[in-house]
Amino acid sequence: MPELSLSHLMIVGIVALIVIGPERLPRVARTMGHLLGRLQRYVGQVKADINREMQLDDLKKFQEQMVDEAGKIKSSFTDVGDELRSVESSLNASVMTAAGEGSKDSLSPDSVSPAPTGELHVNAESDADNWKLPEPLPESVVTPSKP
Repeated sequence: MPELSLSHLMIVGIVALIVIGPERLPRVARTMGHLLGRLQRYVGQVKADINREMQLDDLKKFQEQMVDEAGKIKSSFTDVGDELRSVESSLNASVMTAAGEGSKDSLSPDSVSPAPTGELHVNAESDADNWKLPEPLPESVVTPSKP
């Protein structure tokens, strides 16, 4: 794009004054100014619309990535849950087998407690007296030995 210096603008102004005339030149200059302002606003709006569309596309891509990652995490939790269930069933089977091979009089299937289900039942009255604070660690464990 050609650069316009002050001398170029003065030449254009003088030619416009000769061609258009001194009576109509202010009105034509005002109209040109309004048209240039409208053009600049239109270009600004188009730029803003393009930027919004680009941001919207980026947000859609980010949302798809988050949905994929959430699906992966959910499937990994499902896999871990399945593995825990299989370990639980194998442990229950081994406990039942051990109970059957051991003294059959002392261990009946009713005396074997099932695997924990995640629920905790605490009898506050009977367990309150059984709570103890842990013993403090020996001094040699707490402070590292100096070489």
